[in-house]
Amino acid sequence: MTEATPALDALALHMGIEPQYHSAQGDLIHTSAATKRLMLAAMGRPVEDETEAEAVLAREVLAEWQAPLPPVAVVATGGEARIGLRLPAGAGTTAWRITLEEGGERRGEAEFHALDFAGFAEIGGTRIEHRLLPLPADLPAGYHRLSLEPGSANMSLVVTPGRCWLPEAPDRDGRLWGIAVQLYLLRSAQGWGIGDFSDLRRLVEVAAPRGAAVIGLNPLHALFPDDPEAASPYSPASRLLLNPLNIDVAALPELQDCPAAQALVASAEFRQRLDAARKVPLVDYTSVAALKLQVLRLLHAQFRQHAPAERRAAFAAFQAERGEAWARSCLFLALRTHFAAQAPELAWWRRWPEGYRDPASPEVRRFTEDHAAEVEFQAWLQWVADTQLGTAAAAAQGMAIGLYRDLAVGADNGGAETWANQAAVISGLQVGAPPDYFNPAGQDWGLPPFHPRALRAEAYRSFIELIRANMRHAGGLRIDHVMALLHLFCIPAGHKPAEGAYIAYPIEDLIGILALESHRHRCLVVGEDLGTVPAGFRERMAAANILSYRILAFEQDASGRFHPPEAYPRLALAVLGSHDLPTLRGWWEGHDIALKRRHGRLTEEQTAGQEETRARDKANLLQLLRERGLLGAGPPDIPALSRALHGFLGRSNALLAIANLDDMLDEPDQVNLPSTDREHPNWRRKLSVPVEALPGHPGFEAAVAALRAERGGADHG
Repeated sequence: MTEATPALDALALHMGIEPQYHSAQGDLIHTSAATKRLMLAAMGRPVEDETEAEAVLAREVLAEWQAPLPPVAVVATGGEARIGLRLPAGAGTTAWRITLEEGGERRGEAEFHALDFAGFAEIGGTRIEHRLLPLPADLPAGYHRLSLEPGSANMSLVVTPGRCWLPEAPDRDGRLWGIAVQLYLLRSAQGWGIGDFSDLRRLVEVAAPRGAAVIGLNPLHALFPDDPEAASPYSPASRLLLNPLNIDVAALPELQDCPAAQALVASAEFRQRLDAARKVPLVDYTSVAALKLQVLRLLHAQFRQHAPAERRAAFAAFQAERGEAWARSCLFLALRTHFAAQAPELAWWRRWPEGYRDPASPEVRRFTEDHAAEVEFQAWLQWVADTQLGTAAAAAQGMAIGLYRDLAVGADNGGAETWANQAAVISGLQVGAPPDYFNPAGQDWGLPPFHPRALRAEAYRSFIELIRANMRHAGGLRIDHVMALLHLFCIPAGHKPAEGAYIAYPIEDLIGILALESHRHRCLVVGEDLGTVPAGFRERMAAANILSYRILAFEQDASGRFHPPEAYPRLALAVLGSHDLPTLRGWWEGHDIALKRRHGRLTEEQTAGQEETRARDKANLLQLLRERGLLGAGPPDIPALSRALHGFLGRSNALLAIANLDDMLDEPDQVNLPSTDREHPNWRRKLSVPVEALPGHPGFEAAVAALRAERGGADHG
């Protein structure tokens, strides 16, 4: 029998560690006392026994009662919101002031004893009462400050519309369609071995005239320049920064005025390396990084010495508006480049000399001064990347949504985010997923989660900055693993996924902030809600206008029959697959099952089970497509199946139907095999067809025609 640990249980719950969860099979899994202690230690609350747990919990509760105001409150516009005050009984008249974000203020006062009572505590012989202060109902949406007068108590007050922005869709019952692509896989005659922002603009120029409403993208986050083969866009160095490898070097104006760069690019040796990078079937990140960064450094030197005044002013304005977290992330990349050049093990910032581990240290300030050109180079790369992404977004302005970006669930533990704001993350925990049918061992993604209490203490500043950075130049944002708004499955470092547990997050506050930023950026929000979805979660997302992410292969009832198109929810994005799943051909021919078996991700018995299930799914899918008149009798070939399935997506009730460019071009191999790293060429397989050849390509045009037949799509340039 398990020993009772009421204080440990209460402390864990107070810190957001959930006591239990339901597995994918429906079993109730209880969080063990050992896991709770490991997670509490990682969250900065180590306890060895019940006595320590009681003492730590008492300190936590005391700190909350001693604060007159909470650090932040998120309230809805037009509602009857109230803020909790904790003041000594008999505090008398309480005066308050709200300083509005856009200027101006609201003032008022209330008799503390007359406010609604919500509880009390005795602290040091003083009765502290918790009472509720009503706010004006006509506060505008925005980020405001609430202060008590006299005194220094103040807090952040976020007023939100509560529901995310949705586009006005003019065609066929407002249903829209688009194309999704992993940017780095794009090929073009002008490219340097990896898809770039100019290739993205070219894709927009192909898709927009055909009536596409959106171009969906992988995360564009910055990776690690010293380790270019660490290529996963879902394990970035920083989600505030863009990946400089997506820069089109040839499009920079500095190249036209830089003889050194021109001579380098024209040299036989450079042309040979560039030609090799273009021809290989997989993205050679090491070669691409060497080619691009070598030229970009010359172009930055040209910029520093000879840039015209208006271009210098534009760069300065860009830096000024980005903020401290962005600047620290650029500084981090300069530091990492510096230390990684000395020794590979120094790429990990926790192995840097001690003074450099603190962004505010004198050593870091001296580095910034002594290496000003390198620090500026990293910032300049971001400006160039942002400018080129903005150019692609401008080409998409005629589309109902435009570019649709992707926000990864976390950043690498050795990256800029964990260095620049160390209190905001829990470095001793790693985000993942519990064991399920597709991944029997569970998943450990190696990404530290936000610390929920630290996030609230900083008034969600880190979350706000992430949302803003990734809604920039975008009309849509996909949030990877959107269940993170509610909770995240976290695993103590060095332990197995089965030893993990869920940490809860303030979902209503995070949704409110997401809705506010969505309206400010006119940016639709899609939540990737695959995997174990808690009861009621999708309904809460729909109430907030957050689109559900529906993959056809998973839209089945308990018997394996596929849901018909009219059963798809209105507030949804419908798609055939994702980067973690097989392409259409790969699914149909079972490539994914064989691949997982080959890499030891499935036992022989599990392989046989998945093959049996796949045969059933294929038969059920063919039956549904034929019943709906989308496919004729007889064994289909892949082109016929692709036309039928894209027609099915188009016919679905979902607001958005997205065609993966992989499926339009009949690519056989999936982009990523989950739970593998470099033993499989993840994130590297290029598209077989260059951007210039998309017009007139049979598979591409057939999928476009199938979607337009069901959803329309006004021709526009």
